[in-house]
Amino acid sequence: MTPPSSVSYRPLAGPEEIELFRRLSYVLDHELTEDFAVGCRRPEWTWVALDGDRLLARLAWWTKPGGDVPLQFDFFDVDDTLPPADRHEIGLRLFETAKAAVFPAGAELPEYGRFVPPDWREDPASREVVESRTRVLESTGARLLVERLRLQWTPSSPLPEPKGRLVFRPVADRADLLGLMTPVMEGTLDAHGQADLASGLSPREAAERHYDEEFAKYTSPHDWWRIAELPDGGGPVGFVVPARNTYHPIIAYIGVLPAHRGNGYIDEILAEGTRVLAAAGVDRIRAATDLGNVPMAKAFARAGYVNFERALNLVWD
Repeated sequence: MTPPSSVSYRPLAGPEEIELFRRLSYVLDHELTEDFAVGCRRPEWTWVALDGDRLLARLAWWTKPGGDVPLQFDFFDVDDTLPPADRHEIGLRLFETAKAAVFPAGAELPEYGRFVPPDWREDPASREVVESRTRVLESTGARLLVERLRLQWTPSSPLPEPKGRLVFRPVADRADLLGLMTPVMEGTLDAHGQADLASGLSPREAAERHYDEEFAKYTSPHDWWRIAELPDGGGPVGFVVPARNTYHPIIAYIGVLPAHRGNGYIDEILAEGTRVLAAAGVDRIRAATDLGNVPMAKAFARAGYVNFERALNLVWD
């Protein structure tokens, strides 16, 4: 057993210690150098637990380029060769020490997100990694908010053809899109949207926050965004927001108005968003949906999107 007294807990001295941080591995390791360069990460938000020069555990928070506050907790790894009790204790001490240094007492903590294999429950090694990290964070008050499917379309999949039941136009402005996001939010199956409503936000307020904190900050062309309408002035049916985030081209949001659900329009709206990004010459499109949102998951599968990974999102109430 590693004596706790011999373990030190500290932030990185600077980007020059990235290779120290990489002595443990995770699927986001390749992004670290660029993230530090563009200001998505800071040394004071990037912590390690060391026994001499041996890396025992690590964690890090992320923000949007140039951001001033952490927005996402996305690295949390422990040396899996350690005995389970040591893994738990060292991981817990690292988290509590780093949290106290990074956040004021009582501050709201950013959500924790971890990417995991799509079959992580069936693979004993993957399951132990996932559950051991989760147990540590649950002991600090975290709870699982949602498990999500991470999906990808590539040009090797057929590009969906228009069926002609809908016509598409660009989004005119913020009010144009918010007018459709609000009724979609009222019956959302998305766990994050449901959490916003449960917090006391009205559907309009939740839609506004989503727009202002995410959509408005995309640097990709806003004229990619599409509203789907029935032909001959039949009115709006739904919308799709194709975009590019910090790392990938994405389907950021897609929705069908409650009055038009159950008619298969989701397939045509998703196909339009996919065509918009494909026309821009992208080599992949990423998307995600909650594991429990079966209709949306099936729509992505029909459109040629492959579930390559899952994501677990934990929150602190």
